[in-house]
Parts: sequence; C-alpha cells; structure tokens
Amino acid sequence: MFVTDRQVYVELEQSLTEQFFWQMALIRRVEQSLLELYADGLLYGTVHTSMGQEGCDVGVINALDKSRDVIFSNHRAHGQFLAYTDDVEGLIAEVMGKKTGVSRGIGGSQHLHKFNMYTNGIQGGIVSNAVGAALGEKLKKTGAVTVVFLGDGTMGQGAVYESFNMASLWSLPILFVLEDNGMAQSTPSHLEHAGNLTTRGASFGIDTQVMDAEDVLSVYSTTTRVLDWIRSRQRPYLLYARTVRLGPHSKGDDTRSVEEIEAQKRKDPLAHLANKLDINRRSDIEGTIERRILAAIKAAIEADSLETAEGG
Repeated sequence: MFVTDRQVYVELEQSLTEQFFWQMALIRRVEQSLLELYADGLLYGTVHTSMGQEGCDVGVINALDKSRDVIFSNHRAHGQFLAYTDDVEGLIAEVMGKKTGVSRGIGGSQHLHKFNMYTNGIQGGIVSNAVGAALGEKLKKTGAVTVVFLGDGTMGQGAVYESFNMASLWSLPILFVLEDNGMAQSTPSHLEHAGNLTTRGASFGIDTQVMDAEDVLSVYSTTTRVLDWIRSRQRPYLLYARTVRLGPHSKGDDTRSVEEIEAQKRKDPLAHLANKLDINRRSDIEGTIERRILAAIKAAIEADSLETAEGG
C-alpha cells in the first residue's frame, strides 16, 4: 500500500507524543513523590523540582545523540536526568541517601552523574565546566555537542558571560539552554535583571533561538535543527526557552500568589500533551508509572544508607 509523507509524519508524531508523555508524566510523578518523601522526613538534604519545565527538558534531551553528547545541569536536573537515563530507582535512592543511589547516596538531589551527564548546584560554575568539556570534545574531534542547562537567575553570574565569550571566541560546539521560568529562587526576573535576556548571547556573536516550551514536540524539532547547525558549523548556540515553574523553589517555600500559580498552571506542558492522548491509554501509562515509583520507593527504604553500609 502506498504511504504518503503526511501519513508518515502523523505516525511519527503519534509515536513521539506517547513517548514524550511517558517521560514527562514520569518526571512529574517522581518529583511529586520526592516532595511527599521530604514531608515525611525520608530525604537527605534539600530537593528542587523541575515541575513545569518537563517540555523543555524532554524535548532537548531526546534531540541529543546520547551515545556521545555531554550534558551539564543544575539544581533542577531531575527532569533531564530521567529523560536521559530513565533511572527512577537510582534517583530516588540517591535523594534518600542510600548506597544504591546513582551517586551512592553522596550527591543527593543536586549532584548526579551517570554516563555523560553531570549536575551541580553551583550555577555559574556548571557553565564554565561545560565550555571546558566542549573544548575537549572539539580537540578530540568526537563530533559531540555539549549542552548546559541554566536558569534565568544564573544570568546574574559573571562566569556565564566569560563562558559565552570563550565559547564564541574558540568556536566551540556547545548548546546553552536558558530555561526562563520567571523566578530566581523567590525573586521575579524583572526585579533581578536589567535589559533583555534574549539578547545576551548576541552580544558575544552567539546565534539565539527564542521559543516557548509548552509544546514538547516543537522543542524537540527546534533543538534537532539547532544541534545539526552546531555540529556542521562547530559554533555555540543559545536556546532561550520560556517555561514555567509549577512548584516551590525548594520544598515548601513558594511566595507567589494563588492567582499567579494558577496562571502558571494554564501553561502546563504536561497537561497540553495529555490532551493529545486517548484517555484510556493515558490512564494505563499513569498506572504503570505509579507502580514503578512505589516499587522504587519501597526498595530505597529497605536499602542501606551509605553510613550504615560502611559501618559509620
């Protein structure tokens, strides 16, 4: 039977819609569970969620070549980590301070490492680290792109601009993904930054694409084109993604009004994607996710913590 290009496109879109919903729903439910575990006193340290930013994280990560590209992220890295590794069990155990965690219970929520992914809570520092990694990949001629996720609050760090300068000056294969959720901890962006953040990269000769991150399929297609551009030209690029923050900065410290939070919820990328799926299929996926998370929590509770395992 003759298959048209339109049919192929529709089938591909349907496949990606379900795949991305799986990942975004998993991220959302894992992070909700982490906040619940914190409230129950079962977590070590703090926890920062990326709820509302799943569309950007899933869209960008799936566009990467996971066999060679390098990822750096920040204190809101759970979404990117899960989209990249699917290691629910390792993440939950890590945040609960267990030896079975992805960083053996030492790193906690902010210091995750698996394969080619590295996270750290030092905002400007991860950007300069990523530039160094991009230089290494260029010198080794691997064809890899380094991607670094930073928030709008990080744009107040001098190291970011030094990194922009070096990346452009040395023509490095790096993608800067600026996730602007409008808040830096509890401070609105307009009270923290003068000028226009979307033009910061252009000041250093870095091409920039501004996009809304509500539609994960659009994020994915845009990032795919940008990565092809970076690989062919060996030049840095900045993706400026307007996104939302549905949860608190950390745990329960949300100073926004009810009206503002409700306005953010209307831009929820997960809700937008869910509307494209059959309700029964959506329910099946959510049930499978819930069972997996409950099993991961049970296993983590039963596992030894690092100090217990080492006799501390």
